[in-house]
Amino acid sequence: MKREDLADLSAFLTVAEEQNFTRAAARLGASQSALSHTIRRLEARLGVRLLTRTTRSVAPTEAGERLLATLRPALDSIGAELASLSELRDEPAGTIRITTSEHAATTVLWPAIQRLLPEYPDIHVELSIDSSFTDIVAERFDAGVRLGEALAKDMIAARIGPDLRMAIVGSPEYLTDHSKPTTPQDLASHRCINLRMLSGGGLYAWELEKDGRELRVRVDGQLAFNNVNMIVRAAEAGFGLGFVMEDHVIDQLSDGRLVRVLEDWCPAFAGYHLYYPSRRQPSAAFSVLVDALRYRG
Repeated sequence: MKREDLADLSAFLTVAEEQNFTRAAARLGASQSALSHTIRRLEARLGVRLLTRTTRSVAPTEAGERLLATLRPALDSIGAELASLSELRDEPAGTIRITTSEHAATTVLWPAIQRLLPEYPDIHVELSIDSSFTDIVAERFDAGVRLGEALAKDMIAARIGPDLRMAIVGSPEYLTDHSKPTTPQDLASHRCINLRMLSGGGLYAWELEKDGRELRVRVDGQLAFNNVNMIVRAAEAGFGLGFVMEDHVIDQLSDGRLVRVLEDWCPAFAGYHLYYPSRRQPSAAFSVLVDALRYRG
């Protein structure tokens, strides 16, 4: 195999994974026209069409799928060997890609990364903010961060944050005009601010629990957002009750801008965990990051 063959195969894998030439070109740091030329050159050399192109997307042909089945594990093996070579360096080095929610990135990952990176200048960290459940193997991430109760199977998990709680909150003005709910059923007579889920697009059902009894409550109101900060702002403005992570509203609860209700229906639950494939040998850089993130509370 010639050196350019390996580069062309790697380019093909990236296009197939992204299913889009523009995104693949951005990921590879190449122009779209150069990448398109690379794929055409590879197809001409092999004598088969590897990709089916439409105006909106790109998909592997049958021949392309067969090549991908061989190519993915081979390049993964090469990547693992390259990572192992970095162990011979005096200092841990390499790029670590993590998929995470915005809340976990802000409250857990960034504080640890901010402390770690100045000490290890050869470690690079890429955070992909995504609230959906990402296949970290297929998307070639080194790790993912999710709540403890939502961990994928066949993964090694390390706890990186404390237990969390949700909070149902409203402004003092709203709760003066509307009696405070004392049971989850009372929420039906209240204006509530919905969260539109980024994955799937549905409205989030409020998950409540008390004395082992679990409820999923569908609420109604004038507003729905796919952003928690906007839910907090709307609740402060008196548009109804919001259901958010407790730490999003600590300041507002402390100074009285918001009031908490149904607190006994919002118990603590397992916090964030970093998870990664059990079959993948961690690099020195990854091990350093895991140690820095590990929760010791």
